[in-house]
Amino acid sequence: MEIGAALKVFRGKRVLITGDTGFKGSWLSLWLRELGAEVWGYALPPESDQDHFSLIRLDRMIHHVDGDIRDAEQFNKALGEARPEFLFHLAAQSLVRPSYQNPKLTFDTNVGGSVNILEGVRTTPSLRVLIYVTSDKCYRNQEWVWGYRETDELGGKDPYSASKAAAEVVFAAYTNSFFNARTDLGSASVRAGNVIGGGDWAEDRIIPDCVKALREGAPIMLRNPESTRPWQHVLDCLSGYLLLAARLAAVPKKYSGSWNFGPRAESMQTTRELATRVIAHWGRGEITMQNPGPAVHEASLLRLNCDKAHTLLHWRPHWDFEQTVQETVRWYKQVTEGIAPLKASQEQIQKYQTVLV
Repeated sequence: MEIGAALKVFRGKRVLITGDTGFKGSWLSLWLRELGAEVWGYALPPESDQDHFSLIRLDRMIHHVDGDIRDAEQFNKALGEARPEFLFHLAAQSLVRPSYQNPKLTFDTNVGGSVNILEGVRTTPSLRVLIYVTSDKCYRNQEWVWGYRETDELGGKDPYSASKAAAEVVFAAYTNSFFNARTDLGSASVRAGNVIGGGDWAEDRIIPDCVKALREGAPIMLRNPESTRPWQHVLDCLSGYLLLAARLAAVPKKYSGSWNFGPRAESMQTTRELATRVIAHWGRGEITMQNPGPAVHEASLLRLNCDKAHTLLHWRPHWDFEQTVQETVRWYKQVTEGIAPLKASQEQIQKYQTVLV
């Protein structure tokens, strides 16, 4: 079945997304709404009026509830009101460097909060599919040049990575102890790399830093210019989540488990090369080096092996590194020039959908 056809399963379905005010969550919510789903969102309020959620006025298009996943009672109330068939769990403390500043918040959110989600799933009979989002940083990183498979060892040297590894262990425990006994429930954890795209304004991320500098006519300041990352467009990543959810709805147990969704090998590029291509597509700009201050551990090389998704789901990333950067910059330039953020986002989703086969 073509991916585009598989995604028709969401039309008319009730879907709950935790973390819908976040970067990936807001794009996923909008895409599901475009697919005809009835979307519910549960998340902390957006951090600013420049976040993608705020810019596209997503709260006017979906049923959004302000809430914290650390509050089990509040989440269960929202879950009961939504009565979803599909649940995408994206809510998280999602940055490495802030995890050093507030490790307890990171573990409370990414582990304790995820337990609250899994408890809700365990007691909600309407649910048919759970997509549980963690990170490529859940793997014990050996700085290998080859990609990590879903069966490789989990671990983390920093609080964020450790919290995501722990969240995976908790997911596996719930799957083995409870979810496997439900023949009508498909559950999967998904791991992706460095996702970029329009509408991301988070602190301490390379694309927002680039765009802020370019808008101000200032040089782009790079902290670790030679760090290599698997850069992937947000829609490429989300297409994997959506396709997996559709497959789980059809054949729950065949597709349950853990899955990697990463970009092509050529998308492994340094932050210097990424910034260079951003400047090329923006049309002007320069790069300078920044003194990073006291060093904290961050992986310099981490990539995913996605053979499982390629072989069993027939999923492929469709936009290569160059087009990923081009489409990301296009979104920011359009909005800077006065195009409505919602229009720019909808057009990009429509453009991406034309390549789904």
